[in-house]
Amino acid sequence: MSTLFISDLHLHESRPLITRAFFHFLHTQASKAEALYILGDFFDAWVGDDDDSELPQTVARELCSLKQKGIAIYFQHGNRDFLLGEAYAQKAGMKLLPESCVIDLYGTPTLLLHGDTLCTADKDYQQFRTMVRSSQWQQQILAQPLAARRTLAAQLREKSQSMNSMKAEDIMDVTPAEVVSQMEQTQVTRLIHGHTHRPAHHRLTVNGKPAERIVLGDWHSHGWSIRADNKRCELLSWPIE
Repeated sequence: MSTLFISDLHLHESRPLITRAFFHFLHTQASKAEALYILGDFFDAWVGDDDDSELPQTVARELCSLKQKGIAIYFQHGNRDFLLGEAYAQKAGMKLLPESCVIDLYGTPTLLLHGDTLCTADKDYQQFRTMVRSSQWQQQILAQPLAARRTLAAQLREKSQSMNSMKAEDIMDVTPAEVVSQMEQTQVTRLIHGHTHRPAHHRLTVNGKPAERIVLGDWHSHGWSIRADNKRCELLSWPIE
């Protein structure tokens, strides 16, 4: 058996090809696994569990069908879908994970993150993240009418794209010292994350031991996943057609 990890699909009504590619992934690869971990930015935006648009409902049905086959599904919030709550998770058959989570992956303690907390050089984003992750801010937003939340989500997406286009590339990547720090704190030798859209398998040293950081890619022209079993943990990619 195997365990699969994905992130940064950025599902949105404007990207139907990605949605179809994800459903194909569920029916082929995920249906043969024992667990699927979704490490954030699954949706390009999330305005609340009461969103009645077609996409989240269809996605929930597909995930629930996978869960009914006995496959465990776990979800970790990203910077785009941090408002996704317990109500939708239950509808989709997913278990919500904390923003930092260590699992035993076939005998190897593995730290799971979305990845945005590793980008400490991006001071503006980290300040924004602190604000939107506060329970007070989230309660105020979710109390607004659904239409207002959709408008706000569109505005935040445009602002994010505009700000990122003006930032240096290294600012939006992880801070190496923060990677080592979080791995040392959690006493792991493997880290899996997404967020940066820079898929790679990095070798490093943590607490004097060989370690690895595996970064998932975003689903754009290719789909990306990590497949782990009791022999290996590998980063996989395939073209989206």
